[in-house]
Amino acid sequence: MNMMRTVMLMTLLTLVLVAAGGSLGGQSGALIALIIAAVMNLGSYWFSDKVVIKMYRGEETQSGELYEVVSELCQQNNLIMPKVYLLPQPTPNAFATGRNPKHAVVAATQGIMQALSREELKGVMAHELAHVQNRDILIGSIAATFAGAISYMAHMAQWAMIFGGRDDEDSNPIAMIAMMILAPIAAMLVQMAISRSREYGADKKGAELCGNPHNLASALRKLEMSNQRMPMQKVNEATAHMFIVNPLSGKKLAKLFSTHPPMEERIRRLEGMQS
Repeated sequence: MNMMRTVMLMTLLTLVLVAAGGSLGGQSGALIALIIAAVMNLGSYWFSDKVVIKMYRGEETQSGELYEVVSELCQQNNLIMPKVYLLPQPTPNAFATGRNPKHAVVAATQGIMQALSREELKGVMAHELAHVQNRDILIGSIAATFAGAISYMAHMAQWAMIFGGRDDEDSNPIAMIAMMILAPIAAMLVQMAISRSREYGADKKGAELCGNPHNLASALRKLEMSNQRMPMQKVNEATAHMFIVNPLSGKKLAKLFSTHPPMEERIRRLEGMQS
């Protein structure tokens, strides 16, 4: 169901790109915007494991409870062992990145080690391994490429109107202005809907990998409370969607355009699963 929803949303995002391309930049403008967005987003996708870990000052670990939990999950489910990193942040949270299972990274903050029991930690890391297995980093990068292309086209059209770059007799200035405003918003909303869909998918798959959905539900409840009480400091908004719990949840404006599903619904779905 989540995969079908993702396919539908990706199709919708493609349609928005085609519509925006025809209205704002024409075929050549759409192609240029798509190439620029692809270079930027796919470049960050290819090097995401190195860039994001460095951004949050992560240190690789090959021993200790976090490493043992990830290793245990991989052995039980016949998965490729990813690199494991500890982040120095006190706010409990975790994420996964890397372009494929062979180049995957899972990371957790120091705070999560104090906040969760071993079984709850196992549920969280199973969720992150599910992201790796579901190729969610790739799906997110493709969605970001499309959304970025639409945003670039809107900016190109804006400058073209200012400097008189488009003189098409059939063009409607009001329609173009509306498209410049609405197309990037529509693309962003669809991109965020894809991110939320992938979170539900990782919750379900993670519950299957760890063998008990209630452990992940309990962990999510604790992580949500901790992040509301003590939001993570110096979060790069471009990476917020990667974390298991939105690190921007303490900011009211971020909730309006959240990349994460409502926590109550995530917990409800998990508690409704058979353990």
